[in-house]
Amino acid sequence: MKNNKISIHFLGAAGTVTGSKYLVDTGEKKILIDCGLFQGLKELRLKNWEYPPVDVPDIDIVLLTHGHMDHTGYLPRLIKQGFNGKIYGTSPTLEIAKIILNDSAKIQEQEAERANKQGYSKHDPAEPLYDLKDVEKTIPHFKSVPQSQWIALFDGIKARFKYVGHILGATFIELDVRGKRFVFSGDIGRINDLLLYPPLKPKRADVLFIESTYGGRFHQEETDAIPQIEAIVNETISRGGSLFVPSFSVERAQLMMFVFWKLVKENKIPKVQMIMDSPMGADVLELFQRTKDWHKLEEYEFAEMCSYFTIVSSYEETMDLRIDKSPKIVIAGSGMLTGGRMLNYLETNADNAKNTLLFIGYQAEGTRGRKLLEGEKELKVYGKWVPFNMQVAEIEGLSAHADHAELLDWINKIKIKPERIFIIHGEKEGAEALQIGIKETYGWNAEIPELYSIEEV
Repeated sequence: MKNNKISIHFLGAAGTVTGSKYLVDTGEKKILIDCGLFQGLKELRLKNWEYPPVDVPDIDIVLLTHGHMDHTGYLPRLIKQGFNGKIYGTSPTLEIAKIILNDSAKIQEQEAERANKQGYSKHDPAEPLYDLKDVEKTIPHFKSVPQSQWIALFDGIKARFKYVGHILGATFIELDVRGKRFVFSGDIGRINDLLLYPPLKPKRADVLFIESTYGGRFHQEETDAIPQIEAIVNETISRGGSLFVPSFSVERAQLMMFVFWKLVKENKIPKVQMIMDSPMGADVLELFQRTKDWHKLEEYEFAEMCSYFTIVSSYEETMDLRIDKSPKIVIAGSGMLTGGRMLNYLETNADNAKNTLLFIGYQAEGTRGRKLLEGEKELKVYGKWVPFNMQVAEIEGLSAHADHAELLDWINKIKIKPERIFIIHGEKEGAEALQIGIKETYGWNAEIPELYSIEEV
């Protein structure tokens, strides 16, 4: 008699907020939900170099909730390890994944080259985790899926991708295996996002996997965050400093452009030079233009907003701008300061106490962003230590992630209690807070799986 038990392998974002990977083993097929890179703590980053505790060539298919690095960044490694199936996602998700993977490979190649030249790596030679050729081999596996339509994957197995806000193309995934419904939340967006529509909600889940990035934490409203940004800009510019905003290049950079544009237009902040320095962010801007169904921004607003900004593409331009001391606003990647153009600006501007570093998104444990938020006074950039004297500000109202109340609200249409609930994609405190919240609100028990654990459902 056939075993109808289904196994779930928690290969990432379990007990941590990064490296999302969940393998659903139906006994006949192996389906990987998300394929993210570990970021943040060194002990997690090192796992990117390890072979995962599953037989990669046996994986039949990958389904992506959205395009962020911690959900797609491991794909080229997976291909190198022998995965040969299709990678499904919505069209914007796959376009963003392509942009992010190419950018990531380029940065890794450059950093390995710089480390070898300057001799600051422990590895000889330093090598990238993957390169542009590996990304080139990954893209042909991409297969675009429409929103909200059931797609037959295999006999008795189908999937549906439903709008969840967060970033362009992001979805939660409903996976039906022989009539049992698995729901993977991906990253849940905000109810009142300035650029994106509210998330759709699942109505049924036999097994629910819910993210907990902001479990136990409550965002202020975006409308309350904007006056704070106005005050920070005005204080910074009036003391002769510049405002530096490390930003995720997908959706957050565009949101910050929108906020600063509105504030200048309404004469609430001075008209200083505004810079968006992220090749990836520029590519995503272009994607915004082509994906009008996914966001609220009107075409005329988009064009006018872009006209207010210097949109940097060349590295030479970054090198010139970073030594210009006149007051300005700079939006650049990466959001947690794990890499990207912002590090070039900080290398020459971090020691100036007139400047402000403004964090607008989640800072994972072990990242430069988290360390600076916690008061660190030195910053390691390209192998050398730079004194850090900038003012630091953090605004959570502009996060792309649902807060505690929004996470609980997202599951309020599920009328029949799920058989199992797994709390994923959160640090210990956030996951435990959401676990308590689900119990208090719905009377349902939820579990917090450990990394690399296997559960039968």
